[in-house]
Amino acid sequence: MSGTPRPGRDSRVARLPPRERILDAAEELFALEGIKAVSVQAIADRAETTKMALYRHFATKDVLIEEWLRIVAAGYTAAFDAAEAAHPDDYRAQVLSVASFVADGLPDVSHRGCPFVTSIAALPDRTHPARRLIEAHKAGQLRRLEGMCARAGLPRPEEAATEVTFLLEGAQVSAQNGSVGPGAGELLRAMVAAVLDRQAAAGGQG
Repeated sequence: MSGTPRPGRDSRVARLPPRERILDAAEELFALEGIKAVSVQAIADRAETTKMALYRHFATKDVLIEEWLRIVAAGYTAAFDAAEAAHPDDYRAQVLSVASFVADGLPDVSHRGCPFVTSIAALPDRTHPARRLIEAHKAGQLRRLEGMCARAGLPRPEEAATEVTFLLEGAQVSAQNGSVGPGAGELLRAMVAAVLDRQAAAGGQG
């Protein structure tokens, strides 16, 4: 599958600098086959370069894995940034925007898996730099959700953010293992909204 030519993509990638070509190849192969199954040679071949050239940009495969996951994490960070920019004074809408970003990505997760989940499974050593990157990224997301919930006036923002995180993470894992159907995205949005509504109602009662 990884060797199937795709003219549109291949012509675009061919114009990239070597480092970006390598990252593009790694991203595609890691997502399709998992980080353990993909060899450095396969990445070099897909990037139309050599192992020697790859190692000039990335000292080890582990460094390449970490950089790939950094790019994946940046996509989620950008979604939080976009939510805040689109709804600067509506913090409930910010949380729902983040939930929609995850919901919209569930079909892809169902086919290719969540990069973080698959990488954690392949990297049992929690001291591995890629594992530390994932943990720091997830902790940062939780803090941002807590901030949104606090600014939305929810009485227990930490609890609300934790519940929302459980829903977002659980939806991705469920999509990956095939235990949810095509309506999972809408259900996720509704469940996150229900958490926010329940928390807000609890605050009003207090």
